[in-house]
Amino acid sequence: MGWLACLVLVVVSACTPAAEAQTRLIVTDSLGLPGINLTCLLMGCNVVRGLGDPNGQLFLVTLPPILNPVTKLLQISLQLGVLSVEVDQVVSQQGPVSTGTPSYMTDETPVTYYGTTVWQGYLVQTGNQLVRTGQAQAAFNAAGNGVIVADIDTGVDPTHPVLQGVLFDGYDFTRNVSGGSELADVSGGPTTSQNNAEASPTVLDQRTVAVLDQRTVAVLDGGSYSDFGHGTMTAGIIHLVAPQAKIMPLKAFSANGSAYDSDILRAIYYAVANGAQVMNMSWNYSSYSSDLAQAIKYANSKGVISVASAGNSGEYTMVYPGGLPGVIDVASTSNEDSQSTFTNYGVPPVFMAAPGEGVVTTYPWGTYAAGWGTSFSTPFVAGAAALMLGANSNCPNWTVPVGLADAHYIGDINLGFGRLDTYQAMQACNLLP
Repeated sequence: MGWLACLVLVVVSACTPAAEAQTRLIVTDSLGLPGINLTCLLMGCNVVRGLGDPNGQLFLVTLPPILNPVTKLLQISLQLGVLSVEVDQVVSQQGPVSTGTPSYMTDETPVTYYGTTVWQGYLVQTGNQLVRTGQAQAAFNAAGNGVIVADIDTGVDPTHPVLQGVLFDGYDFTRNVSGGSELADVSGGPTTSQNNAEASPTVLDQRTVAVLDQRTVAVLDGGSYSDFGHGTMTAGIIHLVAPQAKIMPLKAFSANGSAYDSDILRAIYYAVANGAQVMNMSWNYSSYSSDLAQAIKYANSKGVISVASAGNSGEYTMVYPGGLPGVIDVASTSNEDSQSTFTNYGVPPVFMAAPGEGVVTTYPWGTYAAGWGTSFSTPFVAGAAALMLGANSNCPNWTVPVGLADAHYIGDINLGFGRLDTYQAMQACNLLP
C-alpha cells in the first residue's frame, strides 16, 4: 500500500505495525452490534470495536490464529446481515528523493505571524510565494478564522510554539486516547543520531526531510521512526496558509508511517462528527477500499472538503482516497513551476497541483524541517480551502472546489486545473453567485 504520499522517502515494506497472530477484518453488518456479536459467536471471531460510522454498522473483528482466515472470511460474508468484509489492510508510506538546498531554508530571522513568532524562511519560501498566500490573506481579509481542519496523520507536537495556539481537540486512534500527540511515540524525547550530525540541511533516510535546526533537536531515524514528525509538518503548512484556522490532529499513523485501515476510517468519522470542515489526507492506498469510499462519501454528504495526496510513484495512476468522487487530489510542482519528477499525475486522478519541493514547515520540539513530496503539496490546498471557508461566509463549501479550480495553468494537462493560486481561488469564490 502506498501511504503518506509524503516527502522524500521510499516505500518501506517493513514499516508495518507489529505483527499480530490474529487476522483483522472490517465487517459491515446491517443488524448492528447485536448482529455482529451473533455472527462472531457462531464463527469464533471477536468484536474489537465499532468504527464510528453514523449507522453503527461498521466493526473491527479479529480471528484467532487457529482459524483459517480465508475460509472464515468467506463464512462470515455469508452470515445474515453481513453486507461486506474487508481485510484491515496496513497503509504505509512512500516517497521520492530531494535535491538542492534553497536559500530560504536557513533564514531563521524571527518574524511575527498572527500572534506567534516564526522563521522568516517559513513565510518567504518559494512555494508560499507562488501560491500567493500573503496577497490572498491581505486582499480578502482572510486567515481561516472559525474553520476546523482535520489532519489525519502521525499526530502533532502539541507544544510547538507555532501550533499550540491553534490546535483543536484531537484524538490518538493508535492508543485510543484524546489529544493526538505524536511525541508519545518517542520515550524520553529527542535521541542522538550519529548519521545526521551535520549543522546544515541534509536529506535523511527517514523520508524526504531535512531538519533545519539540528542545534536544538536530534534527528530520529530508523524503521520505527521513519515518519516521526510527518503530522507536525503537514499541520505547519495548513497553518502557514490559514493561520487562524483550528487544526484537529487525528493520529491514525504510527511513527513508522503505517496505519490500519480501521483507524483511518475511525478518524474520518470522528472528524465529521466533531465539526471538521476540511480534511487533510497526506497518504494513500494503492487499491480501492469500499469502506474508505463509503466513509469519504459520508464526509462529502456533510459538506466536508476532502483533500488528498496524489502519491509519489511518478506514474499515471489512481490512488485512494484521491481517486474517489468528491476528493480534491493534489500533485506536486517544483519551485520552478514544473511537474515534480516524483509526483503521480494524469487526469484522472489529479484535480490540481501545489508546491511540494523544499517546503519549510514546523517539526517536533519547536524546530523546523523541509520536505519533498505530495504530502506537503496537499496541506497547501487544504489550507487554501480553510482560507476560503473562513472568508466572512463569502465562500460556502460548494464554492471551494470551483474556486480552487481557478488555478495557475502551467502548460501541463497532467496536472488537472493547474498549480494552486490562493489569490485566484479566493477571488473566484467571492464572485460566484
